[in-house]
Amino acid sequence: MTLSLRNITAPIIPMRLAGALALAASVATFAAPSPAFAQDGEAEARIRKIEAEVRALQRKVFPGGDGRYFEPQIAPGTAAQPAIGAQPSPAEATAVTDILVRLDALETQLRTLTARSEEQANALSQMEMRLAALETATNAPLAAPMNPMATGQTASALPAPSTAAQPLASAPRPVPTQAPAPAPTVAAPSPARLAAVQAITKPQTADAGDDEYSYGFRLWNAGFYPEARQQLTRFVEQYPSHSRISFGRNLLGRAFLDDNMPDEAARWFLKNYQANKAGDRAPDSLLYLGKAMIALNDTRKACIALAEFGETYPLVATGRLADDYRVSLNQVTCN
Repeated sequence: MTLSLRNITAPIIPMRLAGALALAASVATFAAPSPAFAQDGEAEARIRKIEAEVRALQRKVFPGGDGRYFEPQIAPGTAAQPAIGAQPSPAEATAVTDILVRLDALETQLRTLTARSEEQANALSQMEMRLAALETATNAPLAAPMNPMATGQTASALPAPSTAAQPLASAPRPVPTQAPAPAPTVAAPSPARLAAVQAITKPQTADAGDDEYSYGFRLWNAGFYPEARQQLTRFVEQYPSHSRISFGRNLLGRAFLDDNMPDEAARWFLKNYQANKAGDRAPDSLLYLGKAMIALNDTRKACIALAEFGETYPLVATGRLADDYRVSLNQVTCN
């Protein structure tokens, strides 16, 4: 049985076609990535070019390749790091440490200079006080002994005219020469007190009466009660119609009361209250009149003054002077 050529080649042709198709497919498969490889090469070249330009730019902007100035945040092949977490280079750390040390030294010197200036200012003020005390001390013997000398002379001079005026006496008696022994004169203030009083300045404004009162108030507020009384008495006598007259009379009474002289204080309090019951310090004078009576152990008059204060000035008794009024009522027992 013979086979025809057609029958033999018929199955072979499809097999060859299939093999060729497979080979073409494999070749296409290996040839397909070639554009991708080309693109990768171009990208790599472009990246290298950009990196070179960036390095050149860094050399222009940040000169010095030893890192003395700034460390570039982006380097080839490394990811960008946040600026907060960046660690300073040793050179930067050394420079910052040097600055901090110098700042600490400057602050220390500033504190030392400030302390020295304060000490010098304190020493200067003490020197001024000592100079003022010395000046008052040198001037005090010229004025203060005048009173004892004057009183001594008058006391010693009194017996001499008496002996001359009594010719019937048998013999002059030297006993009156011992008269200066009691020395009834008031002691002169100490130099320190004079310096302290002189340190209180008197205001100088267009209102002379107000200046006199303000100066008396400053003396009273500093605790110089005799000097305050002298100054306030001058104000009351020279400016009886001044708008501060109620303040002056009341403060004069306070200067007596605070110096343990309630009798004189009561007179000024009563005078100020009776002169003008609508005055600025009339309520204060009436209340402190009660306090003066308490100091004098005169409970009846103290109760009268306190009761009249509460009835005449109810708003002040429950407002500005409420605490003083309450304390005064607790000090006495009124019917």
